[in-house]
Amino acid sequence: MARVHNFSAGPAALPLEVLEEAQSELLDYRGLGMSVLEMSHRSAAYQQIIEETEETLRDILDIPDTYRVLFLQGGATLEFAGIPLNLMRRGRAGYLVTGNFAKKAWQEAQKYGEAPVLASSEGTSFDRIPDLGPVASRVAEGDLDYVYICQNNTIFGTEYRELPQTGETPLVADVSSCFLSHPLDVERYGLIYAGAQKNAGPAGVTVVIVREDLIADGPARADICPTYLDYRLQASKESMYNTPNTFGIYLCGKVLRWIERTGGLKAMQARNQEKADVLYGLLDKSEIFHGTAQPSSRSLSNVTFRTDSPELDKEFVSGAAQRGIQGVKGHRLVGGMRASIYNAVTLDDVKTLASYMEEFEASHSAK
Repeated sequence: MARVHNFSAGPAALPLEVLEEAQSELLDYRGLGMSVLEMSHRSAAYQQIIEETEETLRDILDIPDTYRVLFLQGGATLEFAGIPLNLMRRGRAGYLVTGNFAKKAWQEAQKYGEAPVLASSEGTSFDRIPDLGPVASRVAEGDLDYVYICQNNTIFGTEYRELPQTGETPLVADVSSCFLSHPLDVERYGLIYAGAQKNAGPAGVTVVIVREDLIADGPARADICPTYLDYRLQASKESMYNTPNTFGIYLCGKVLRWIERTGGLKAMQARNQEKADVLYGLLDKSEIFHGTAQPSSRSLSNVTFRTDSPELDKEFVSGAAQRGIQGVKGHRLVGGMRASIYNAVTLDDVKTLASYMEEFEASHSAK
């Protein structure tokens, strides 16, 4: 059976060679006579898997020894609560609201302390990253435990081109949909986290990378913080407080090694930029398709666009499916179309989509 061109926003495309390698080991992992799916997380074989996965991630991102790496469950959404419960020591953190998930994180944080909005693009339907100028002056007041951003906004197709200046105040970032798509200076952040299901592996694993001194004293709200969300405890148990997502972490390790083999994050960024240029270049000259993100805020990972009518959008999505192009329907909150061009999406996939877009435009321009 032919594989489709998969532009889903997540769970998303995985590298074919990773799937084939996992398939070859599914019944018998390295001569042990059992699958990783059946393996005790306390076994020596699995200990090697999780240690190698962390080691590869540290190498790819050049993570300093002063940061801890956690492989958790519950998706990025669980960390909307985990972050304030662990880090909001003075009861106040600043949030930049640039999309649906940033807004949800801000709403969750208000349950545990004050969460002033430092900047927002909601007034323009989240079509851009807002002016970051006011953030530095607000941070300078010195009363914020951290500043929170969602670095790439999957639904609206926007991404930070520069980070807010936060001085000594830790920057916390949800990097779920841009994680591992380009190099990242980990030391610029106090904490970053990502759901794995975009670029790092399958759904069900959440990677948290946190500066050790921020969690050394345990949760800020130890009185109400669930044990599972205690970052210090999870770090002390090396993500083994309870049974982790063993198979998911195993697949993450394979994806990470694939990134290493294919040139690392600089090479990945170059390939992703080439894919993005194809689609944004087409949108900029099209008379029927319109990009929904401001050019200065365009995402490298999620290209969002639409026509002038919902009916035409629906026709486009239907025609795409007939051509084996899947996952281009926009999020239900905004409609339109979205092409998520994560690492495992190939340039050929993107060219196939672009060719269909040109065909669609030509056929409708003639009417």
